[in-house]
This record gives sequence, C-alpha cells and structure tokens, in this order.
Amino acid sequence: MRSVFFQSLTRVLACFCALFLAGQIAHAGPKHGIAMYGDPALPPDFVSLPYANPEAPKGGRIVTGNTGGFDSLHPFIFKGTAPWQLRFLAYESLMGRNWDEPFALYGLLAESVETGPNREWVEFTLREEARFSDGSPVTLEDVIWSYETLGREGHPRYRSFMTQVQSLEATGPRSLKITFNTANRELALIAGLRPILKKAQWEGRAFDQSGFDIAPIGSAAYVIGDYEPNRYLTLKRNPDYWGRDVPLQRGTANLDEIRIEFFADDTVLKEAFKAGVLNVVRENNANKWDTAYDYPAVQRGEVLKAEIKDGKPTGITGFVMNTRDPLFADWRVREALILAFNFEFMNDVVTGGAQRRITSYFSGSELGMGHGPAEGRVAELLAPFAADLPPGTLEGYALPVSDGTKRNRANLRRAIASLAEAGWSAQDGTLRNREGQAFAFKILLPAGAGELLSFANIYSQALERLGIKAEVEIVDNAQYFARQNTFDFQMTDIRRGFSLSPGNEQMLYWGSDGIDTPGSRNLMGMNVPAAEAMIRTMVGTDDKSEFIAATRALDRILTAGRYVIPTYAFGVSRIAHAKELKYPAHIPINGDGYWFLPMVWWSED
Repeated sequence: MRSVFFQSLTRVLACFCALFLAGQIAHAGPKHGIAMYGDPALPPDFVSLPYANPEAPKGGRIVTGNTGGFDSLHPFIFKGTAPWQLRFLAYESLMGRNWDEPFALYGLLAESVETGPNREWVEFTLREEARFSDGSPVTLEDVIWSYETLGREGHPRYRSFMTQVQSLEATGPRSLKITFNTANRELALIAGLRPILKKAQWEGRAFDQSGFDIAPIGSAAYVIGDYEPNRYLTLKRNPDYWGRDVPLQRGTANLDEIRIEFFADDTVLKEAFKAGVLNVVRENNANKWDTAYDYPAVQRGEVLKAEIKDGKPTGITGFVMNTRDPLFADWRVREALILAFNFEFMNDVVTGGAQRRITSYFSGSELGMGHGPAEGRVAELLAPFAADLPPGTLEGYALPVSDGTKRNRANLRRAIASLAEAGWSAQDGTLRNREGQAFAFKILLPAGAGELLSFANIYSQALERLGIKAEVEIVDNAQYFARQNTFDFQMTDIRRGFSLSPGNEQMLYWGSDGIDTPGSRNLMGMNVPAAEAMIRTMVGTDDKSEFIAATRALDRILTAGRYVIPTYAFGVSRIAHAKELKYPAHIPINGDGYWFLPMVWWSED
C-alpha cells in the first residue's frame, strides 16, 4: 500500500511539474517573433526573410499601373479613395509578416513580443532606434494614440479590434501591454499589425478628413514624392530609413522609386506597358498571357515573362448577390442564378478555357471543404446548426457544370424549377413573382472591369432566356466604391483573397455586425450564426486540427449559402517586366503580392 501510494504521489507530482513547466514554456518571456500555431520558423538570429536577397543592390525604379483614380492620400479612414499601395509601402507596424509561413510575425518597430499563457495579453517593447520618416522617434505615446485613434475614427476595418481590448497600458519607457476581454488567440498577432502613426502631426487637425492637404507620416522605407490626382503618384525610398538593418527588412525596399500611373481601364493600362510607359504589369487572363505577349520587345528579350505560383487558398472572385435586397433573400433564387451562369462556355469565350474555376472559398488548400458529406469533426461542428443551414451544407454541395455550349439547357431547366419553388414563373416572356413583380436587377461594375465585364454581358444575355432582365451598370471608381461602401447595389463583383491562416478578418467579411455598417466588407449581407461560430472556433483554438476542421466547416457554409457566383481562380501571378528588374529565386508560400512585387525586387539597370 505504502509503495503504491508513493508511486501514485510521484506520478501526480510529475504531472504537476510537467504542467507547470508547460506553462512556463508558454510564458517564457520576450521573444523575437510569434506564430499563430507553434513557434515561428525563423530563429532569433535570422539574417533576412527567406525570399529576400540581402545583397540586392539599391537603385532603379518600377513603374506600375492602377485602374481608376484617387482623391486622397489618407489610407486609414472611410472617406476618400487613396492608392491601395500606400497603406502597405509607406507605413509600418510593431511586427511584420514572414509571407513564407502561414501566419508568423517578427519584430519591426518592436524588438520583442511577449504573451500570456493563453494569449490573454500581449506586451511589445519598442526599438529605441525606431524613427518616423521625418527623423523623429517613434514613441510609446505614438503607439497608444494610433491604437486608440484608429479604433475610434479609423476605417471600419480597424475599429473592431479595440472593442476586444480591455486595457492598454505602458509598462515601461518603451513597453506596452494590451489585455484582451475576449478569448481569441489571434488578437495578439493582430495587435502587432496595427499601423503606427505620428500623434503630433494631428494636433489641431481632424483625423477623419480626407484630401491632399495632409498625408499621415509613417516610418516605412518609402515616402510620398510627387503626384497628380487621378494621374500618377510616386513613392521615394527614404535614404535615411531607420530600419534598413532590421532582419525583417534586409533585402527589401531596394528600388529608389515606385511610380503608379492611373488609367481609365485595364486595356489602356496594358497598352501603356507595351508602349514602355510602364515597366511591369500583372496579367490575370491566362489566354492573353499565352497569345498577347509576343510583340517585338518580348522577342528581343527586353521584356521577360515570370510566373509566380503560390500555395494559398483560391479565395473567392466573382459576382456577389446583396441579400439585403429581398430579390436575393431566398437561397433558391440564388441557386437559380448560379445555374444560369454558364461558366464553361464563358471561360472558353473570355479566356480560351485556360482558367480553372473556383470551387469553394478555400479550395486549392487543406482548408477547403472537400467533396461529399461532412464527416468527423466538421460534421460535429455543423450539427448544432443543421436545421438552419441550406441544403448541401452537410450533405455536400458542388457548383453546377454545364455542357460547355451556349444553350446550357440542362442547367437552365434546373434554374426554372428552382425559381418556380421560390414563387417565380414566366408570364409573357417576363419572369414574375406572385405579386406580379418582374425579375430585374443591375450588375454594378467599375470602369475598366475587363474580363468581369465580358462575363457580365454574356450572363445578362443568358438570363434573358429565363425572362430575367439584368442590366450592367458601369460607374467611375469613386461612385463604385461609394456605392459598395453603402451597399447601394444588387449584384456587384467581389474579390476576397485568403492566406493559409484565415482568422478575425473572416468576421469582417461575413459577420452580422457588418450588415448595416458603412464600409463593411460583408457585401452579401450575411447573417448566419453558424458562420460566426466557426470563425470563433478558428481564432479561439490552439489545436491546428480543430482550426482546419472549423475552416472547412466555414467553407461549406459560405459555398452552400450560394451568395457568390464564382469565376476563375488565380493561383499564379503572371508578371511581364523589363529585363533589368530582378527577383529572388525563392518564392514565398503566399506567392506574389506587395510583399513580393515590389518589396523584394531590385533593378540591375
């Protein structure tokens, strides 16, 4: 008995010690980086990011193009339209991403990060050498002001974070501790990615006013040079950039100038590249990539073609239906509109059949929902919501496939049946509901919509066969963004790209808080408790297998919800560029983006 007792006691003490040590390891003091799951891949003494060339020469320029225009230099507020590149190239945060990992951050403005055992708090310590572009030091006061101001007056995408903060306090001359009021492991990482701005710049000024009279001061390697509204903007490399020797930044920001030219549409932009006005361009159409880039400059080797592959989920690209409009509230109507979208025929006409279709929001990765019925943990997560989910969520759902001909007869017959179930029938060639309302809507697109406009025009002709009138409405960029921000559309285009570590941003895309919030990313007006439950599981668990199951369940909810008519996936960036522009051989797992082109490219001109 005595020996058994002591053996049991020994086992208990051993377990206690193991748990204690595990807790100590989880709370092991300040570190150089943080990952969503496990430890960051790069060691404390890493020299540079794996996809950056620390020996890259400095100099040269990239001239790229945007469609549309801009009426602001302030990328952090709801009002106005600033060039999208500004937010990412001219401003920094406490931590920065390694885009060769699903989700890991390393010190940038902060030299270290520390978290509680369950990430219920996070503490950052600023680098003493951190400076704004005007040479002034980045202080704790600037950091705290940035969090509070963006949370109160910034664009809606920044505001939800501060609602999950219990306290924000200085713990030393350069240390800040943020305590959360929500069990959400991702918040510690999100906190590290808030942009940091200079408080003194805004004394006596309204932060939420847009225009050209003021641009926020940042700390990044690039600063705004000259510009002409709706024509061009240049970013100049700051020769006194404070962070050139920070490991995260070595081999980045190699170009002296990034110039962004603005064009009315994508066709004019591509012609400008061929004429030598631009020296780099991305081509999304695989057929054009194979057929339209054989002009003399390419044949002479002055222009090179690069294909940059990635391992990300496909995300979602296509036409989104606004369920705030009663016309699209019934899933059977949305099902019919998807059936009428003859992707196989359109893809052949528009891209020569070269593009593969998106099959779900997270397709092309381990996070995708897969085929057939939900099984295992995915089924368990969905089971409590089964009664409220549309058909296909648990049983399995796949996008309809046509026979590839223009008629699309089989799918149109199914569409008619689905519409009839929802109370719509053809009367004298016009589809009407029981109250006699004609089925008619508009597809909102921006000027220069390119392939999407081609898809929309073919689609509207197909809908006529069902008695549906779909009018394509083209507006300038200012109107387009304003109307999307206020949900003043029935159908419009949508593009949501995902990383391999989706998290809190999913609530911004699909959460019910965004139904009536101007500027919300929830364009379809989703209000699905099951989706929000899956997102909470994704960000709350420290078990990667649970995270994957919850994401697959979310993928089922989104796809079977039939909110978006998907078009084609990307999966590879096709970049045509002047021969003097170079890039590293190592491609990050997240592929191409601002973190790749232009940040790690260089010029050998």
